[in-house]
Amino acid sequence: MTFVSLHEVGPRDGLQNEKRIIPVAEKVALIDLLGRSGLRDIEVGSFVSPKWVPQMAETPQVMARIAPVAGVRYGVLVPNIRGWDGFVAARQPGVVYEVAMFVAASEGFSQANLNCTVAQSIARLEPVVNAAQAAGVALRGYISCVTDCPFDGKVSPEAVAQVAAALRRLAPMPLSLGDTIGAGKPATVAAMLDAVLDVVPAAELAGHFHDTGGQALANIAVALDKGLRAFDSAVGGLGGCPYAPGAPGNVATEAVLEMLHAEGFTTHVDPAVIAAAAKMAKGMR
Repeated sequence: MTFVSLHEVGPRDGLQNEKRIIPVAEKVALIDLLGRSGLRDIEVGSFVSPKWVPQMAETPQVMARIAPVAGVRYGVLVPNIRGWDGFVAARQPGVVYEVAMFVAASEGFSQANLNCTVAQSIARLEPVVNAAQAAGVALRGYISCVTDCPFDGKVSPEAVAQVAAALRRLAPMPLSLGDTIGAGKPATVAAMLDAVLDVVPAAELAGHFHDTGGQALANIAVALDKGLRAFDSAVGGLGGCPYAPGAPGNVATEAVLEMLHAEGFTTHVDPAVIAAAAKMAKGMR
């Protein structure tokens, strides 16, 4: 059977948008349960300014208390060199980490979220890329607003491909393509993927779909048809982006699992453990 990998983003991209500040113990319990599910990639926090994303302020404490599972890679979002320094201070010996960084495919989102142009945002990542490569830490790039932007409207496939190529010039990192406000539809997702696949192989791409418009699973199906075999999801459908109006709800890990298994794909992820984690996640709201 064909293997599809799931990148669990609930503890970071999911919980960052919750109004209630989630205690460290609850976050750690969720991450540790997810670690027993068979997932191999779990995002656990971010080193962004706590002024802007207070939900992630205690990421160092979360990292310190996780019970790491062999074979699981723990991801953190690092937006700049200051965030890198925070990550270095917080990382634990013997734990395998991945550093994620993000840019937008639209100028409006880049200005609203990062207060700079797309080109400037990519240039700012170079010191983080260099530091991670020197330290032997894996990298992952996120591209936001790959079909629609809450500020600019429709985003051209060519713009997404240009950003993808620019990120890959920094380092040959895998890229996650984010439908940040959940407005993408199979046709627009297909057009975007056709453009990006001209510059990045399918094996280096992941789909990151929000279910705001109820199209996430259909968009995943399109991406599967285009050769993608990696997807981001959030247990319990947690999530959203604090800087993208109308962007609640990453596609639920349990829903993606059910779809993939029904279609004959293998994931090595236990649906029963994910169901328990989804129940825990929903209780955090």
